[in-house]
Amino acid sequence: MPWIAATLLSAALLGGCDLCIKHSVRENAVLPVLFFANLCSACIWLTLLFIPVLASAALPGSLAVAPLHPTQHLLLLAKSALVSASWICSYFAVKHLPVSVAAPIRATGPIWTCVGALLWLHEHPSGMQFLGIATTLASFFGLSLAGRREGIHFGSNRWVWWLCAGAVLNGLSGLYDKFLLGRAGFTAATVQAWFSIYLALLFLPLAIGWKLRWWPRQSFQWRWSIIGVSIALLGADFVYFDALRNPHALISVVSSLRRGSTLVAFAGGLWLFHETNGRRKLPAVLGLIAGIVLTVAG
Repeated sequence: MPWIAATLLSAALLGGCDLCIKHSVRENAVLPVLFFANLCSACIWLTLLFIPVLASAALPGSLAVAPLHPTQHLLLLAKSALVSASWICSYFAVKHLPVSVAAPIRATGPIWTCVGALLWLHEHPSGMQFLGIATTLASFFGLSLAGRREGIHFGSNRWVWWLCAGAVLNGLSGLYDKFLLGRAGFTAATVQAWFSIYLALLFLPLAIGWKLRWWPRQSFQWRWSIIGVSIALLGADFVYFDALRNPHALISVVSSLRRGSTLVAFAGGLWLFHETNGRRKLPAVLGLIAGIVLTVAG
């Protein structure tokens, strides 16, 4: 598949993943959704890990999962702990916020990765990256003004803060990915496989606690969109890695085009969930995407 087409497909799948998340957690218990979605991903990777014939038939060699020693497993367990914290914050927030507001905020992860690189990795951003960060922050403020028409006050709404916390944690996960895939020498498939498996294990005690009513909780209803979350995310990552394997692929273009997932989720929220104020939110959403593109391309 041409790398641009693969990137656009990845963006569409990521947008579909956001819509599946919204559908699966709407008026539903969040923790069982998280557990079952990640259990599905873990089962797929376990099948590929323990049935070599299927693995060789389903995955190209560059996506094969490498054997690990205990220290490497601990590094990937830490990755899973970081992602699980991010997803808990994000899923609870998406449950209580319109997806046309939540998806653009969730997409700001690359911005926080860039900020973290400035603070901890002492990277030197370009003028375009500074412009991208400024554009993103200004658009974030514009989105907050549009959200007020729906009674969502960004300064006092706790779910907005939860979503921002999830985006920041996702940005930190991006920094950690740089370490794992760079200095630590992991392959992308190895990281994806084992962090999916460890995520399911980390969410298991939370799902048990929910089942045993260790805290007041909402009832759970099974929805097929839970599997959709897992399949869409795995598919998005798979075609993303396929795009990056192309020697002609430009990482700045690939990363920027993937932000198109926000438009898919935004349009889906208006169409499928009948969310309002689409025209007022659209300029801010486009501004967020522009800021992210400038930051990544810079």
